[in-house]
Amino acid sequence: MDVQSDLLMITSTDESPANGQVGSYTETKIKRSDFPEDFAFGAATSAYQIEGGWNAGRKGMSNWDVFTQKQPGGISDGSNGCVAIDHYNMFREDVALMKRLGLNSYRFSISWPRILPGGSLCTGVSKEGIQFYNDLIDALLAAGIEPYATIFHWDVPQCLEEEYGGFLSKKIVKDFCEFAEICFWEFGDRVKHWITLNEPWSFSVSGYAIGTFPPNREDQDAATRGNDFMLGWFVEPIVTGDYPESMITNVGDRLPKFTEKEEKLVKGSYDFLGINYYTANYAANETTKPTTDSYLTDSHVQPSYERNKVPIGAKAGSDWLYIVPWGIQKLMLDMKKRYNDPIIYITENGVDEVNDKSLASTRALSDEMRIHYHQEHLYNLKQAMNQGVNVKGYFIWSLFDNFEWAAGYSVRFGIIYINFEDGRFTRLPKSSAVWWRNFLSKKAVIPSQKEVEKSEERRKRLRSG
Repeated sequence: MDVQSDLLMITSTDESPANGQVGSYTETKIKRSDFPEDFAFGAATSAYQIEGGWNAGRKGMSNWDVFTQKQPGGISDGSNGCVAIDHYNMFREDVALMKRLGLNSYRFSISWPRILPGGSLCTGVSKEGIQFYNDLIDALLAAGIEPYATIFHWDVPQCLEEEYGGFLSKKIVKDFCEFAEICFWEFGDRVKHWITLNEPWSFSVSGYAIGTFPPNREDQDAATRGNDFMLGWFVEPIVTGDYPESMITNVGDRLPKFTEKEEKLVKGSYDFLGINYYTANYAANETTKPTTDSYLTDSHVQPSYERNKVPIGAKAGSDWLYIVPWGIQKLMLDMKKRYNDPIIYITENGVDEVNDKSLASTRALSDEMRIHYHQEHLYNLKQAMNQGVNVKGYFIWSLFDNFEWAAGYSVRFGIIYINFEDGRFTRLPKSSAVWWRNFLSKKAVIPSQKEVEKSEERRKRLRSG
């Protein structure tokens, strides 16, 4: 199961390094040999964000297809993922790039409407959709790259939204189970690592509570409640069989109750926990009584990205993303303590920059900030592992610049630069990609600008040859 922890809650009195400022990156020493030989090092993507081919191979419409095309005002730059970075047609080139980078693992998602255009098994399976993922998986394995497949990364078949309201109806359980079973049947002979749900918190809150997607002691308690309402909401049931106590107390009768059968079914129903960590914020106890009860007010937590007017970390490209490397160590230790020492994969960790179209390509490829971000997070992750946290893998978000949901193409998360303007979606390695390659080959050095330019030149020759 993959659980988001984009916003780790930290009590506002916790000590943070350098009063919330980012540490001295040049002193960070982390290398591949600090991690076990069988540690999964990879990068991650998702279907809607990179595939394109929105109506190719009998693919059905997804909620995101409809949302972005009918309500472009909901996306910051009015864009959509109809073509995205054209991975649907360029996946072989992309796998070749992964191999050159030295990845031993790659996380991708399987598009539900690409496999089941009508959403349900009874409406038929797309042979073209099955073939696409078969070809992708075979190409990965031939390149020596282990596939990690996410079953649901937010793209609900639109027909199910229209038929019964998608995830607002229990009817979706049967359709989702059938979709998952098809994935296991068709790809399970080669895919051995599965992530069930990607960031269920983001999907639920952004889609249903906020609507931006389609469908002291008090403060210490507030930090705990904040994590209960974000992480514990999804992890606690599969560990203990019920929701966190703070949710049961605060939400009362509005919180669904597990039947005895459901409790037995979900308790212990996981092999590992996948954590997407990007940032953290402070939490203070909210004493003001809300005018209406809702998920957004039930936790009685007031989150903040600053304390005494000092930011928790340096701000990245998105308004919600502050760079807080020490938060990942704190989160890992907390999960070990609270959830019986589970196996953990960092299924996403990344940082974005604003997409400045005025930059020359050589300048756009120079992303030393991203290198430092990953070095610091890997260092803190290793510190948690040294204290006994059972972490098995780390996936950079993202392999490519892509369609970033409500942000569209206005920010760039990738270690591979995508030229969205040339009509060919040319892929060029950023300095972070060169660093990642060097790190994985046990040469953890920050690449020079000359290396980046040389890498770009080599890439151009490969395309023309």
